[in-house]
Amino acid sequence: MEKLSRNYHLKLQEMCGCYLETNFQEQLSAMVSHKSADVEEDAFKYLSLAILAALTEKAKKLSFKKGKDSAKITIKAKERKIKLPAPSRDLIDKIIAITRAITHLEEDKGECPLVLGLQNDQVELLVKVKKDKEKESIKFEFPDMET
Repeated sequence: MEKLSRNYHLKLQEMCGCYLETNFQEQLSAMVSHKSADVEEDAFKYLSLAILAALTEKAKKLSFKKGKDSAKITIKAKERKIKLPAPSRDLIDKIIAITRAITHLEEDKGECPLVLGLQNDQVELLVKVKKDKEKESIKFEFPDMET
């Protein structure tokens, strides 16, 4: 029997499905205060929780920004900005690597759509990446949730 391998896109969708019914903010806070040995698994968990939190807030944008010595994760909703607990340096590096692998965005600057299947529905995001000497960012732009 052939063993099926899961790709990063499928793994992200599965992780979103696993955490769909949880308190996203609470889970994110718990993650940054507890370090596990599996950075890749934690990166998928953090990314899925952040995306779900952004969807819940009817966000316009979810941003992961990494500087030389800092990281900042924000959700930009209609009239407010929400700061998420910042992950460790190795975790944000892995989140960025996973996102780039899923989208195949290898250049310093680029964008492409990303469709995530969530239970019986799907959401189409626009992923934008940007990198220079000391900074790197990944932005997920969400469709207008008001319509």
